[in-house]
Amino acid sequence: MKILIAADMEGVTGVTNWDQVTPGHPEYGRFRRLMTGDINAAVRGAFDGSADAVAVVDGHWNGSNILVEDLDPRAKLNSGTAAPLSMMQGIDQEIDGVVFIGYHARHGTPLAVLDHTWSSTCVQNLWLNGQIAGEYSLNAALAGHHGAPVLLASGDQSVCAQIVTILPGVTGVEVKHATGRFSAECLPPIVTAELIEQGTKSAVQRLRRKEAPAPYRLSTPIQVTVEFKASDMADRAGALTGTARGDLKVSITAPDMPAAYRVFEVMVELARHG
Repeated sequence: MKILIAADMEGVTGVTNWDQVTPGHPEYGRFRRLMTGDINAAVRGAFDGSADAVAVVDGHWNGSNILVEDLDPRAKLNSGTAAPLSMMQGIDQEIDGVVFIGYHARHGTPLAVLDHTWSSTCVQNLWLNGQIAGEYSLNAALAGHHGAPVLLASGDQSVCAQIVTILPGVTGVEVKHATGRFSAECLPPIVTAELIEQGTKSAVQRLRRKEAPAPYRLSTPIQVTVEFKASDMADRAGALTGTARGDLKVSITAPDMPAAYRVFEVMVELARHG
């Protein structure tokens, strides 16, 4: 049984502002260690829950945040930028279950630390088949295409609630309670490590007993609609062949979830860097 731990940073233990998750800032190094600590707790829980192998994917910023020298040596790390499947690199390699660590709520969510959807600078909202989506929706749907259910997610109370809404039965581990976009009641790492480890162990054991939630699968073809933050961004994304433009929204239809995932990434990159 192989588990993929898909990690982001905004939902990591103690994180409450952009400085803590931005490379180059003095605070960033400290929170890289905290991110690695949350992941190691999940790795321990996965193996204690009888996983045979664990892969970790670094899904924040440029994919070079996790301290590989401090990572549990039983895990393998997918690191670096521009990986074909980005935040879910490795999901196509016979993964049985997925664990989300350090996740955040979608853009516009009240009482959610660093809420955004994929890009805080250019994406306002994302819809998949007409349903508003966060990064967790996008990533869960890609996992579902490959037959892998999401087992657990850690972050603040708002992202845990959003994930459970679309993925009933997923274990939510609240490592902090957001009181605003840049504030939260935070649990210390020694406490959150135990919560993540025990939650992951139990979730993986459920998978072993065939009691895990069902994979999240979207009906095909898949309509991807992105609302950008400025008209020039929508202009650039709308230059992609097959798109339809309406005000700040750009839509395209993809045949399946891997294609939808890739076309979403391309649209965002065009909007951001064109």
